[in-house]
Amino acid sequence: RTSGMVAGLFVALVLVAAGFARAPSPTPAFKGRLATKAPLLAVAPAGPRLVVVGDYGVILLSDDAGATWRQATAVATRNMLTAVAFADANRGWAVGHGGTVLHTADGGESWTLQYTAGAEVTLLSVWFESASHGIAVGAFGHAMETSDGGRTWAKRAIGEGDDRDRHLNGIFAMAGGTLLIAAESGTVFRSIDNGKTWETVRLPYAGSVWGGMPLADGTAIVYGMRGHVLHTPDRGRTWTDVPTRADQSLTGGTQLADGTVVLVGLGGLIARSRDGRSFESTLRPERQNYAAVGAGAPGRLVLAGLGGVTGLDLSGK
Repeated sequence: RTSGMVAGLFVALVLVAAGFARAPSPTPAFKGRLATKAPLLAVAPAGPRLVVVGDYGVILLSDDAGATWRQATAVATRNMLTAVAFADANRGWAVGHGGTVLHTADGGESWTLQYTAGAEVTLLSVWFESASHGIAVGAFGHAMETSDGGRTWAKRAIGEGDDRDRHLNGIFAMAGGTLLIAAESGTVFRSIDNGKTWETVRLPYAGSVWGGMPLADGTAIVYGMRGHVLHTPDRGRTWTDVPTRADQSLTGGTQLADGTVVLVGLGGLIARSRDGRSFESTLRPERQNYAAVGAGAPGRLVLAGLGGVTGLDLSGK
């Protein structure tokens, strides 16, 4: 298990497998002139705004499609934040080390500490279908669900037997209500009843997958170690390998307005596809480790990773 995590970006940024999760920190987030260079792990839209979260409680906001960034006014933790999701343009949640759950009601301007799942808990992903119902997942099978907008959470069992403590790396929803969780050791968990029950699906690849995303055509992909991408045409029941011609781990993805699928990963890896069935991969010359990608202005990407947040023209500039 530890060697699998070493192969992924999380050993550099989240450090789950080595057991270095930090205890909840009541100290407000680090604020500084070079906050855009802090290690950053996730990006999400909040209406027209872009929100990026990362280490030291850093949360950055952009109101011009990633051209400029500023720090959130107030963030009630200095813990590492690993994921962020919004139910609408105003209401959002960020999760991370120490079981931290932050909430914003003003589009990310200010964040309060809403809940703490425990000092030993590392949350890796969060999903909200509405302002009330959401699920957060993390290391060693930790999963919890809220029906009151994050004020209270109840633990949920996702897998059974040996699957009960799999690292749950990324949760996302497909059109039609299917929920999928990308997990370790060639495992995906699938729910067709909005998270009430889950089944275990074995991928035709035994390595870990770090995340996944729905595609505009109603299908979905998951991605992970050694450049592996797998595609499902049937809401997660079956999966097939997708060629990428890459061997670096993939850690984040997005689909642009024109349908282009973009994945990013270690060593400056950027993989693009028109349909999610095959990818062309390139390595950026700076060989930066990327954790997440979002859509910026037309023709541009927003990249977040170990070196902070930056923009990239799709032409490669």
